[in-house]
Amino acid sequence: MKYKKIVIKVGSNVLTASDGGLDVHIIEKLVNQLAQIKSQGIDVILISSGAVASGRGLIKLTKKADNVAARQVLASVGQVKLLHTYYDFFKNQSIICSQVLVTKEDFRDKTHYFNMRNCFEALLEQKVLPIVNENDVVSVSELMFTDNDELAGLIATMLNADALIILSNVNGIYNGNPKDQNSKIISIVDEKLVDFSKYVSTEKSNFGRGGMITKCNIARKVAKSGIAVHIANGKTDSILIDLLNSSIGSVGTTFLPVKQASNTKKRIAFSDSKGKIVLNNGAVEALKNPKATSLLAVGIIEIKGEFSTGDIVHITNEKQHILGLGKVQYSSKKLVEIIGQKGHKPVIHYDFLYMNE
Repeated sequence: MKYKKIVIKVGSNVLTASDGGLDVHIIEKLVNQLAQIKSQGIDVILISSGAVASGRGLIKLTKKADNVAARQVLASVGQVKLLHTYYDFFKNQSIICSQVLVTKEDFRDKTHYFNMRNCFEALLEQKVLPIVNENDVVSVSELMFTDNDELAGLIATMLNADALIILSNVNGIYNGNPKDQNSKIISIVDEKLVDFSKYVSTEKSNFGRGGMITKCNIARKVAKSGIAVHIANGKTDSILIDLLNSSIGSVGTTFLPVKQASNTKKRIAFSDSKGKIVLNNGAVEALKNPKATSLLAVGIIEIKGEFSTGDIVHITNEKQHILGLGKVQYSSKKLVEIIGQKGHKPVIHYDFLYMNE
């Protein structure tokens, strides 16, 4: 596989040793592989979990600390050790690395979004390897990403990466319980496979916040943006080199890129929603048509929530199934006045409409 720019996400369970501390031997192996990849002229952005897990090995919390405070303390203490470990190993490979800490709010604000993208592009231009993590010290509740899989998906789409590699502690997505000997890895996922619930457990990892269902949903969304996604076992020796040197589907699980979406649609795909627009069956079928179609007021049957012109909203059918997201050209107050009417400009223009299916 020939990629020019890849985003690699390493999960907490990959970087955590059996005693709960940071597994420096795994980090060293990953760094050696990343150095080899960069030597081939490939731009690499690393999304690394492990700050909280790293902090667990350094400090014992008092019983007074609640869950939010505990996470903040562990992340603050652990992030120093995590980056210091990366820095030393990359220095041995004559590679300069940098730290980029972000919050979900950075992706909501357009100015922050483009400033962040410019920062990444400048770092890559200078041959620096960015190491990205959520700023857990200031991120709480609604300001937090689902997990670093979501963050990795946002970074990959923002930078128009060729591929996103998600390293977990399993070999890929199985068609049953991974512990069952009869279960097999689903080597290739295309756009026809959209429901993973019958294959994948909802169980979350010991140290991370997300589970395999989250990985699958993020991977499918990223693949629909025209970016290949690979899920593989980060604890396997030379996993990155093997994956990049192998044919598609021979290592882990590969989500095939569907089509190249515009940068605007990519950003909308990972945006937060301010409300919902419920459509009738006719409007739903029109939007599913391969021919480019904008959303018109005549197809709307209900408005949920309050939003302003320019906000991102979810689009659902009558059964509340989410079909996609879009940037509205009306406020919710104005839309209520024109529901079901003809002769108005599009509620969501096709160029600002992202459909999940």
